[in-house]
Amino acid sequence: MFRRIAISALFAGGAAGGIAGALQLVFLQPILLHAELYESGQLVHFGGSAVGAAQDVFGIDIMRDGLSIIFSMAVYIGYAFLLAAAIALAEELGHSVSVRQGLLWGLSGFVATQLAPGFSLAPEVPGVAAAEIVDRQIWWFLTVTTAVVAMWLIGFSNSWRMWSVAIFLLAAPHLIGAPQSESFAGSVPTELGSLFVVRALGVGLVAWSFTGLFVSHFMKYDREIRRR
Repeated sequence: MFRRIAISALFAGGAAGGIAGALQLVFLQPILLHAELYESGQLVHFGGSAVGAAQDVFGIDIMRDGLSIIFSMAVYIGYAFLLAAAIALAEELGHSVSVRQGLLWGLSGFVATQLAPGFSLAPEVPGVAAAEIVDRQIWWFLTVTTAVVAMWLIGFSNSWRMWSVAIFLLAAPHLIGAPQSESFAGSVPTELGSLFVVRALGVGLVAWSFTGLFVSHFMKYDREIRRR
C-alpha cells in the first residue's frame, strides 16, 4: 500500500508541480519582480513621475527559475502524498475513486490548503505589511486542518448534522480572525497585490486539479497492473 501511495505521489506531484512551476514563472514571477522594485525603493508608488504597470521585469535568472520549479515540484509531491493517502483510506472504507472523481479530490485539496486560508489571509507580495509569520503559520495550519475535516465530512457524510458541522469548521477560523498587521502601510501598489492574489489562487486551482487527476490516474493504473 505504501509503495502504491509513494509512487503515485512521486509521479503525480512531480508532474503537477512542474505545471504549477511553469505557470508561476509566467503569471506570478513578473508581479513579484515588479513588487521587489517597490520594496527596494527603485520604484516609488505615487512618486514624482508616473510609473506604468508594464515594467520590464521579465528578466531570466536560470538559477532562480530552476529552483522555483524544483521547489514547486517538491511541494506538490508532498500534497500528492497526502492526497494519495486519503484516497487509499477512502478505498479501504469501501469508496471507489475514479479518475474523474480524482478531479473533485484535487478541488477539495485546493479549497482546504489555499482557498479556505486565503479567504482571510491572502497571498502576499514583497513589501506589504503583515503580521508575525509564526502567528500566520499557526493560523494557516489550523485553518487547513479544519478545512480538511470539513471536506471529508461533506464528501462522505449523508446527514445535515455532519454537513452543518462541516460548515462550522470552514467558518470558525475566519470568525476567530486571522492574524493581521497593526497597519496596512506598504510600498507596493494595491493593484499589484490584488492581481497577485487572483493569479496565485488561479495557479493553485489548476495545479490542484492536475494533482487530483494525476494521483487518481496513477493509483488506478497501479491497481490494474497488480491485477494482471
